[in-house]
Amino acid sequence: MRLLRITTVPVSLQVLLRGQLQYAAQNGYEVLAVSAPGAQAEELRKEGIAHRAVRLTRKIQPLTDLLALLQLIFIMIRFKPHIVHTHTPKAGLLGMLAAWICRVPVRLHTVAGLPLMEAVGLKKNILYLTECLTYSCAHRVYPNSFGLLAYLEHHFNVFYRKFKVIGSGSSNGIDVNFFHATPLLKANSRKLRETYGIPGHATVIGFVGRIVKDKGVHELTGAFQQVLGIHPDCWLMLVGEAEPDLDPLDKKVEAFLKNHPRVIMPGFQKDVRPWMLAMDVLVLPSYREGFPNVVMQAACLEIPCVVSDITGCNELIAQRKTGLIVPPANEKALAGALLELISNRGAAKEYAHAAREYVIKHFEQQTFWQALLGEYHQQMAAARCRTAYTCYIKPFFDRLAALIMLAATVPLWLLVIPLLALQNKGKVFFLADAARPERKTLLPLEI
Repeated sequence: MRLLRITTVPVSLQVLLRGQLQYAAQNGYEVLAVSAPGAQAEELRKEGIAHRAVRLTRKIQPLTDLLALLQLIFIMIRFKPHIVHTHTPKAGLLGMLAAWICRVPVRLHTVAGLPLMEAVGLKKNILYLTECLTYSCAHRVYPNSFGLLAYLEHHFNVFYRKFKVIGSGSSNGIDVNFFHATPLLKANSRKLRETYGIPGHATVIGFVGRIVKDKGVHELTGAFQQVLGIHPDCWLMLVGEAEPDLDPLDKKVEAFLKNHPRVIMPGFQKDVRPWMLAMDVLVLPSYREGFPNVVMQAACLEIPCVVSDITGCNELIAQRKTGLIVPPANEKALAGALLELISNRGAAKEYAHAAREYVIKHFEQQTFWQALLGEYHQQMAAARCRTAYTCYIKPFFDRLAALIMLAATVPLWLLVIPLLALQNKGKVFFLADAARPERKTLLPLEI
């Protein structure tokens, strides 16, 4: 079977769906990945996965989006996929629309966070309509957490039959062996701390993700300043890239992060494990999430976590059992949680160990991949049923219904025919004489 996977940016294919496409290929699928061009796309090709670049952007750009839609249609006409599976809002909208136009047998979309949850006004209405269009074109929609499922069922209840969470949630599960704190990784993390001049006794507060407002970086910066006033040996490490075009930080916050000597910003890192192990606490103060991979990764590495009380995060972290939860956009509460973990290292260690056990039990990657392929098989069987219904079952019953209706009208005709015979003096079938046009006589021409 041919499987087409579409994301907006290539980093989603390479990092968020790490290993998933290769697993599908090993299990008999011919896999084609589609995203915007980028370095991660080249790495994906090196790993044996075919890739096609399409001009997809995360911004709302009608002309560019129309061109991307045409490109996707052309790719689907040539590749002829049995299954199209999309991720992220823009890829979902254009990918599902193109798949619907091309009548792809199975059309699937994963929801891993909704920008409209934080949008307001006209933008929120536009995003709502685009989600409705995406779900209309899809056969199945997979929210990657049960909290997100509840949100979709409440706000998009007309599509509730299409919604389903795969396994226990997440978009890819987690490789618990890869995210394991080995002696080599711990040694590398110590070298990182030494490289940046961080003393062994210092506390490093860490963040991994997009450095944008939406991820709560403003609140994290303010909370760090409060903690720094009480514990001067604290450091802040932000691993990831900023997005000044889409969600820029305030100038004051940006200047603080760039200029403060205790703030480290190494940019995007392909392998985040040594960076996480260099942290004493991982913080995700995001305003919205689907199912945060970074929290699962930190839990597997036994790094204590502080997260916002939002969908996804509050499914991974239980208050004072596997970590700490704070209200979103609450700088004071975030600072208090950080101070609690810094002051009580024993409890923080217990939370981290319990979090790893919970993640291993519910989100092991191989289990998730098996559930995903099982879903593919199930949806292909449903597609064959839809095809059989459209091509054979429905036409058969249409003809049967026509014959039944014809048979039902026989008594009526048996009544009508004698009446017609009486009215027309025995003639039941007759022809109406049409008026014939008069012929004009041509007069001879006078010479």
